[in-house]
Amino acid sequence: MPSLVPVTTNRIGAHLPLLQLLPDASPYSWVRGSDGLVGWGEYASIRVRGKDRFEQVRNWWHQQLETFSVSNAVHGSGTGPVLFTSFSFDRNEESIAVIPRVIVGKKGENSWITWIGSETQPSLPDTAPAFIKQSFQWQQGTLTEDQWMTRVAQAIAKIDKTEIDKVVLARDLIAEADKTIDVRPILNSLAHDYPATWVFSVDGLIGATPELLLRLSRGMVTSRVLAGTIPKTGDDARDLALAGSLARSSKDLEEHEYAVRSVAEALEPFCSSTNVPDVPFVLHLANVMHLATDVTGALLESKHHLDAFALLNSLHPSAAVCGTPRNIAFDVIDEIEGMNRGRYAGPVGWIDARGDGELGIALRSGQVTDNQIRIFAGCGIVAGSDPVVELAESNAKFSAIRSAL
Repeated sequence: MPSLVPVTTNRIGAHLPLLQLLPDASPYSWVRGSDGLVGWGEYASIRVRGKDRFEQVRNWWHQQLETFSVSNAVHGSGTGPVLFTSFSFDRNEESIAVIPRVIVGKKGENSWITWIGSETQPSLPDTAPAFIKQSFQWQQGTLTEDQWMTRVAQAIAKIDKTEIDKVVLARDLIAEADKTIDVRPILNSLAHDYPATWVFSVDGLIGATPELLLRLSRGMVTSRVLAGTIPKTGDDARDLALAGSLARSSKDLEEHEYAVRSVAEALEPFCSSTNVPDVPFVLHLANVMHLATDVTGALLESKHHLDAFALLNSLHPSAAVCGTPRNIAFDVIDEIEGMNRGRYAGPVGWIDARGDGELGIALRSGQVTDNQIRIFAGCGIVAGSDPVVELAESNAKFSAIRSAL
């Protein structure tokens, strides 16, 4: 019988901000404000496709866990061995899950390090890295702006004539760098400018998502739903007025209601109780404002063995990134969107050995490959949508990554 692999978790003292600990090779992150997890090195990974991709990763993760001998002096969510994962939007595209060799976590006043192997505890850097300036040249994405607005008009026509209420259409842009892209300064810039978002990095997919698809911890589940967006102007008085108009907008409230309902209905079979606020709040980010609702639930006692994978299978894709009814909306996206989303708009985040975890929707994101980054933005289209307004919204959403670059 092969010997078990040691996995050790210890408490640690003060250290650099999490994102400043990352080396340039294979960085993994899930950070909001000063809290979260970062990791580096690759102990093991798996790439999967198919309708059962969540189940494939879960089975592989459990097989890996059986080979570990865990010594955990900290306990709690995110301690011990942790899996970083990034799932595709479409079942037919590739998803990835990675177990980093080293993970550093922080929650409030508590910090810890987890490492795999029999080596002594890894040392952490005590000075922030110096980054080399990167230059980017922008190129057209899969579709021109006019082509994309035509697709939006087609979606509106389908909504007017069919059973579909909402469909989300995305677009992309491409930037070429003068050297292999270092994602670390981009992540640090996103964290500085968008502290209310979750800054993520998994296998070249980087971003700062404001939308938490799922947090599962000790039988409690939370999902932050965003739908309904308006660009910010940078003028405080003007933006306050715009926030008020967003909160009263029948078009945006309708779009938001679809998204909240899809999440609440997905969670209901697993929960003894759910809390869905009657009205959304306005989430202010540096570039846009969103209508937002936090849906919470307590898992049924009989369902406490459930893990994040099972909830993901029910939650994805939500109306916020697909539409409603989602099966019809998915077919419309496949028919008219005209591009491959890859892992954009898929679940991204981490899951621990207990099955607890935090996963967001991979929004405000870009896929890095060597010296190229492909960035994405999507808009919810409903009956009252205007292609010109939707184009402006998509450009506002692009600005998060563009400014970080």
